[in-house]
Amino acid sequence: MNYEDEVYNKPFSWKVWAKMLPFFKPYKKQMVIVTALMLVCATVDVLLPLLQKYVIDNFIVPQTTEGVVPMAIVAAIVSITATVATIVFTRTAMRVEMGFSRDLKKALFDHLQTLSLSYYNTTPVGYMIARVMSDTGRIGGLVAWGLVDVMWGLAYVVFVIITMLVMEWRLGILIIIMIPFMALVTSWFQNRILKYNRKVRQTNSRITGSFNEGINGARTSKTLVIEDINYGEFRDLTGEMYGASVRASTLGAIYMPVILFFGIIAVALILVNGSGYVISGAMKFGTLSAMISYAIGIFEPVQNLARTFADVIATQANIERVTGLLEQEPMITDTPQVIAKYGDSFDPKRENWEPLEGHITFDDVTFMYPDGTENVLEHFKLDVPAGTTVAIVGETGAGKSTLVNLVCRFFEPTGGRVLIDGRDYKERSQLWLHSNIGYVLQSPHLFSGSIRENIRYGRLDATDEEIMEAARLVSADKIIEKLPKGLDSDVGEGGDRLSTGEKQLISFARAVLADPRIFVLDEATSSIDTQTEALIQNAISNILQGRTSFLIAHRLSTIKMADLILVVRGGKIVEQGTHRELLQKGGYYRQLYTMQFESEMRIGEEM
Repeated sequence: MNYEDEVYNKPFSWKVWAKMLPFFKPYKKQMVIVTALMLVCATVDVLLPLLQKYVIDNFIVPQTTEGVVPMAIVAAIVSITATVATIVFTRTAMRVEMGFSRDLKKALFDHLQTLSLSYYNTTPVGYMIARVMSDTGRIGGLVAWGLVDVMWGLAYVVFVIITMLVMEWRLGILIIIMIPFMALVTSWFQNRILKYNRKVRQTNSRITGSFNEGINGARTSKTLVIEDINYGEFRDLTGEMYGASVRASTLGAIYMPVILFFGIIAVALILVNGSGYVISGAMKFGTLSAMISYAIGIFEPVQNLARTFADVIATQANIERVTGLLEQEPMITDTPQVIAKYGDSFDPKRENWEPLEGHITFDDVTFMYPDGTENVLEHFKLDVPAGTTVAIVGETGAGKSTLVNLVCRFFEPTGGRVLIDGRDYKERSQLWLHSNIGYVLQSPHLFSGSIRENIRYGRLDATDEEIMEAARLVSADKIIEKLPKGLDSDVGEGGDRLSTGEKQLISFARAVLADPRIFVLDEATSSIDTQTEALIQNAISNILQGRTSFLIAHRLSTIKMADLILVVRGGKIVEQGTHRELLQKGGYYRQLYTMQFESEMRIGEEM
């Protein structure tokens, strides 16, 4: 059973709804206003048949118009009151719905910023999008309008029952007897409609994920010519949603006439019995008319109440998904003492941040990935003086990123310590560390917007001159000069309007602009052609000068310049030393060198 199915089968619990109280509190005043206005509307709805009764008994039956003007004024006041109350409560409830949904979306988005990188590596994008967009909207709608329906329905049903019993208790009892039968029918239908509506929402979440993957992977789909496979999978998902939607709609279409049938029976009972009372003189004609109106009107609020309670049960699944995300704990957290001194991501206390020199020490470090079964590092010791360039090499999938993940504190040691400038990096904030790291990925990500904006993310207060200087250092200026709008050129969503190499150069410029003390290049030149790499190689040497750098290496030219090379095999460091030392050892590094870089070396010598 997957997570979605498990959520849908959980029993109803008010404890789940109680988790929404912190988001409800800012709107207590508005909800009090809505509740009061709904009581007014319910009262007006109960008064209208009484006015009808008065008109029939005092004007229609005696065939007189004496006193009709005051009666018309009263009716107008009642109608105006109902109109104004409806306008005000609708506007207020809409503000509650929009505000509640906004606050939930903001809380989810803010919380997502605090989660560790591992969460994003294991959680589908469609899942997160569905939580932030679909689930929050549904919860907000039910909080605002569901409460409105419940308050109006309960008030109206109670007022009508009391009124009917006071006017003519014998007819009132006939209507009251019908209510339990209608409630049972409603419950039977709503449970089945709820089942298919849950299936619709579950499938919709999967469709959102499939749609997102289809768009992001459009280029790959076209190059692999798998459009028909994507179409088939998406067709199956939409077919599931269509089938469940049709079943829910069919049940709904049957349900309404069944309820109408109960209403017709109630009216028939009132007519049969009430007409006899009128003929015998035991009841006035106006009372019979009012009772018929109540018999017709009372079933709609009972129906709405049943539907609202079913929605409350159904929406529990949405709340569980939202609160499940909000309660997701970051794998890496700062201690309260660290936050008090250094601040957090949303309120950094930069004035307390010490300068970072870049001296990194692995002090008896043991590490196992959270989903792993064995240690990747065991009692590992390594001292990296400030300004040292460390290259990490190995075959694809060998675990080259482990050390980098530990240095960047994307993961923390399961044993031992990582020291930054002689202090355990847990004693200072993650933001302090990350603000001092320049990370260039093999597959760079650019944000929607201009080249200028993307480079400026490295340092938001940078001037245009500083942006262009950073671009010149990595030869990105050559790309910028070729574009019609220069720095103002739009990169497209995710940088899709640029080639991978061009995106890489922009991400280089962004990292350079941040002027970090620690540089991480994750095979950052592997997507750049040899000619472009030659242009930026000297620039990289200058950039790394005086900074501690970790290079997950791919090309020989990058490896040879490193002060220290770590060779990774099977997730473990098997050799370390300089390029020359490792070649002389004749071990695994020499084997890699021969297999992967000999041809590149020959090409370099020929050039």
